[in-house]
Amino acid sequence: MKQHDHSAPSALLQTLVGAGVIVLALGLALGALSIPSNAGYAGVGPNFLPWLVAAALLVCGGFMVYEARSGGFRQMDEPSGDGAPYWGGFVWMSAGLLANAALITTIGFIFSCALCFVLAARGLRNAQGQSATGLKPWLSDSVTGLLIAAPVYWMFTQFLAINLPGLTQSGWL
Repeated sequence: MKQHDHSAPSALLQTLVGAGVIVLALGLALGALSIPSNAGYAGVGPNFLPWLVAAALLVCGGFMVYEARSGGFRQMDEPSGDGAPYWGGFVWMSAGLLANAALITTIGFIFSCALCFVLAARGLRNAQGQSATGLKPWLSDSVTGLLIAAPVYWMFTQFLAINLPGLTQSGWL
């Protein structure tokens, strides 16, 4: 691994990244203030996880700022890939997120998240220069997306009793 030249602009950018993580943590903590803290199962309320994530982000952001100010991020690999952004991949991934948001109440959590996965995977493959032609990659990504989304849906709806948009009223699809 090569070490980067830790020039002043690099240190400033790295500091800004750490500061951005801290701002994100503070924003999450601010949002957690509006979540009720009524203790539920095992004595934790619905605001426990947002507070935990906010605290972890705050600690990570603090370490990132410290590292940037004390010599820069160490052990970083040289950037790989093309210097210019690959807009085609961005479009595929954006289409996946927008389709998920638009369809989640119509086709349910499982299928909208699986569709998001399929489109994002297409964008990532294209960005890496992999030509994914034919039906096989689409089917493979669809099955993988379903295998990821379905257990997440079931865990939230069946085990945590959190309502997510479903295709049926049974709570299983």
